Amino acid sequence: MSFGLTFDKLLIIGVIAIILIGPERLPQYAAQLARLVKSLRELANGAKDRMREEMGPEFDDVDWAKLDPRQYDPRRIIRDALLEEPEKPHSAVPRAAGAAGIAAAGAAGAAGASRISRPYRESAYEQRQRKLGRGRPAPFDAEAT
Repeated sequence: MSFGLTFDKLLIIGVIAIILIGPERLPQYAAQLARLVKSLRELANGAKDRMREEMGPEFDDVDWAKLDPRQYDPRRIIRDALLEEPEKPHSAVPRAAGAAGIAAAGAAGAAGASRISRPYRESAYEQRQRKLGRGRPAPFDAEAT
């Protein structure tokens, strides 16, 4: 967020400001600038101390670089979400399987009882595709734009 200001431009602005302010008022403005920078630093340190106080020992465990919003690329997030394979429901026993199928399913369930299973939820995209019929384009509204 440099707004197109390079070091050369800032130097020229500084020289013009020194000429306009004059040598008699320059020490006062420099002292005011120093006080402003000091108060901003104290404000930032106070906020950090208050966060550390409120969060407790977990504050030091937080990886702040991981939470930096500049590292997120929306294209990568969307690509990862679209390429991620949805969780399929565990195979259920067909109704016509009979007692042998139910016994086999019970044995498989007992063997996999240690893992947590979540029910499969169809995404909004999959619901829309099922409703439209796979391969058909979505309806187009020329007046929507």
